[in-house]
Amino acid sequence: MTKTAVLLPAYNEEVSIASMIILSENYADEVIVVDDGSNDRTAQIAEKTNATVIKHEKNKGKGAALKTGFDYVKNKDFDILVTIDADGQHNPSEIPQVIQPIVDKKADIVNGSRYINGGSKNTPTYRRVGQTVLDSATNLASGVKLTDSQSGFRAFSRYSLDHFNFDPDGFGIESDMIIEAVNNNLKICEVEITVRYDVYTTTDNPILQGLSVLMRIFEIMRFNRPLYFYGITGIVVIFFGILILLTLNVSGYTTNMYLTAMGLCILVVGIILILSGIITDTHSTLNRKK
Repeated sequence: MTKTAVLLPAYNEEVSIASMIILSENYADEVIVVDDGSNDRTAQIAEKTNATVIKHEKNKGKGAALKTGFDYVKNKDFDILVTIDADGQHNPSEIPQVIQPIVDKKADIVNGSRYINGGSKNTPTYRRVGQTVLDSATNLASGVKLTDSQSGFRAFSRYSLDHFNFDPDGFGIESDMIIEAVNNNLKICEVEITVRYDVYTTTDNPILQGLSVLMRIFEIMRFNRPLYFYGITGIVVIFFGILILLTLNVSGYTTNMYLTAMGLCILVVGIILILSGIITDTHSTLNRKK
């Protein structure tokens, strides 16, 4: 019989934590709450349920909360670990469909997606635009195509648990885990889930949060997919170099040696970036083969 644990990383979720635990208990052999230094009653409420509660003394970020939960589960005899956000946006009754590909041995990791069939109608427009950017960047960095790279509703086989470093501690952990999974040749699939936005969620600025995640993805891409990172950057730089030279030509300032030299230097930098991408990517490919 398959034994399943449900992990709820939580930070200031006193409004929803009890209901998420109770609903998750219907589909789990154990529910684990990692209270990430909440300054409300999240931990106290969770401790009044049957859940296992692990507390961080201070807020360390979602990545750190997941690491604590994964370390706990690795010392138990569970077959599957499900992670689900504690804010009430996800529906625990969908846990069976999320874990099914692992039960059927068709996947090591299952990503719950809100957008498999074109997108959730309930998703606010600004969120969907941001999600599309992050999905595209994550897919480019990892080499796989997912429709919801930032989903917090996922299932992991026991085998997959040892393949994650949980860096960074906070924003960007969802993309990091996908990239690490691909680098470790883990099989990933997606199943459809629902989501609700009429519940209390984080007060973090979504634009700043999205930019933080995007910068982290680009940082990973620099090492994981150097041809794309340096190549795209080089193309952008070359574009601006050509734009400067064309502007000088149209405006009749081609005799200005300083501006012309600046345009040419920018072109050279762009070419160097592209060549660096090719060389680094070739080196990385050879190392992976070895």
